Amino acid sequence: MTRGKKILAGRHTARMDAPFVVFMIGLRINRLVAVRHWWPTLMEMPRMLKALESDPESGLLARRTVWYWRGVEVIQYWRSFEHLERFARDTKGPHWPAWKRFYQTIRDDGPVGIWHETYKVEPGGFETLYGNMPSFGLGAAGQSIPLADLRRARRRLADGGGPADSPPPPP
Repeated sequence: MTRGKKILAGRHTARMDAPFVVFMIGLRINRLVAVRHWWPTLMEMPRMLKALESDPESGLLARRTVWYWRGVEVIQYWRSFEHLERFARDTKGPHWPAWKRFYQTIRDDGPVGIWHETYKVEPGGFETLYGNMPSFGLGAAGQSIPLADLRRARRRLADGGGPADSPPPPP
């Protein structure tokens, strides 16, 4: 769920004018030979992402998937914790049965591990910089706007984050 591959020349930053949530979730394969345990768990995520991306009211703003040795991580940007929680607790949605299946069949067995981290972020509580990149991360979740502010990241964040002398977002 990205805004495209068009490279935005120069320096850009992300604008998020309302609180939002960063949710990171991952899977780690602990025993490679235990395919029958980790494969079904791994295959649940694409189904969940498809459901989220097909529903504009889900609250998912953007996401990206990162593969690494023995695992995968999905970084998600949500409109609010309430949206994320509503998706996670919806007994008729794709997450609830997957979560239930995992805990009934694998839970403490050990061939596959799962994890998640949730961060509530307030406007001004983050700092971003993208150089010659397509809309990415928070820039894809919110607005990616030119950054004319030449201060260092530490100073921008200390002053409330964001684009101090960048143009305001379009109406």
